[in-house]
Amino acid sequence: MIHLNIRTLAAAGALALSVSVFAMGARPAGDEEGANKRIAPVARVELAAAAPAAAGSRSGEQLYKAICGACHEAGVAGAPKTGDKAAWAPRIAVGLDGLVKSATAGKNAMPPKGGSDANEVELTRAIVYITNKSGASFKEPAAK
Repeated sequence: MIHLNIRTLAAAGALALSVSVFAMGARPAGDEEGANKRIAPVARVELAAAAPAAAGSRSGEQLYKAICGACHEAGVAGAPKTGDKAAWAPRIAVGLDGLVKSATAGKNAMPPKGGSDANEVELTRAIVYITNKSGASFKEPAAK
């Protein structure tokens, strides 16, 4: 035999009502700001673009490592490998001015300026860096 009293019936009714309210999408009353703080992430990451280098400030080595080395390290698409003196000898023979002119315009599979945004001083520095590792003895230009 089941004995029900008024309290049991009232509690059962309240429970049924709260279950139906939650099922319909209602939220319980409470401290929403406090709940948001408790479930907030412990860290936050924001990505920002790197600050551009000042014009003419990159060294030949920096430009080489960032751009030129992608092709000249492995000889991609016929690019002469850095350090291959035999491949670079005829190129070095045209002189630094000729190499800069050729690199500025693009050569064979190499796009103009090697696909970089280098100015003339930076490009010249990169050419001096590559060619000096490949048998030349060019002097690096000063910033203009």
